[in-house]
Amino acid sequence: MADALARLWAKFLPEIEARVALIEAAAAALTSGSLPDGQREAAHGAAHKLAGTLGTFGLQRGTELAREAEDFLAIRREAGEAGVLAEWAAGLKAEIASRG
Repeated sequence: MADALARLWAKFLPEIEARVALIEAAAAALTSGSLPDGQREAAHGAAHKLAGTLGTFGLQRGTELAREAEDFLAIRREAGEAGVLAEWAAGLKAEIASRG
């Protein structure tokens, strides 16, 4: 079972990393003062998918961070709020790296 899970992790890792990159890009855009609705919605969808996927691989903290990002991205935000989204994205990267 562990081997199968490791193969699945390797298969989905590029997609997982791409989803985190969408959240990071949204945080950067918000920091600069402009997070277009389409980009916010894409990052919201990425966070939603990460919340489910990371739990499958035993990354409960990653699931929690992704849910926080998902809730945050559900509505328009101000530039001053971007720091927390960037922190969650960094936390997601760390959780993913810890999985190896």
